[in-house]
Amino acid sequence: MHEDLKARVSYLRGYTEGIDLGDESKEQKILQRIIDLLEDMADEVEHLRVDYEELFEYTEAIDDDLSEIEEDFYEDEEEDEDEFDEYEDGFSIECPNCREIVVFDENILDQDSSIEVTCPGCGEAVLVDDEEWDEDFEELSDLDEKEEEEE
Repeated sequence: MHEDLKARVSYLRGYTEGIDLGDESKEQKILQRIIDLLEDMADEVEHLRVDYEELFEYTEAIDDDLSEIEEDFYEDEEEDEDEFDEYEDGFSIECPNCREIVVFDENILDQDSSIEVTCPGCGEAVLVDDEEWDEDFEELSDLDEKEEEEE
């Protein structure tokens, strides 16, 4: 389009020079100024086009970067939700030996028989039902309630 504007202005300049209006006539001066103005406008349109293309490319790069950030952010959020869903109906305890998270169903606590939960990674007992269990259970329940209130 830019070349088309420049070509059309050049055509007008050649046309006005080709008609015999006289170099000092009022009409020739007006036409010359109009053509100069059109050339300036065509140059300015070219500058705007170049600036637009640069801004367009820059905006696309920013949009791509933002999309990557959104994907990373929401991917992390989804992973966090999956972790919470995993422990929703139970408890989790970190194994003191191998640091693996051991998850067990909360219904296990309702059993009348003795309870022993072992780590599937190393086989060490991470939870044993003894006399202190009722106190530990109350502490765990209180901590869970406080965490839920904070959320």
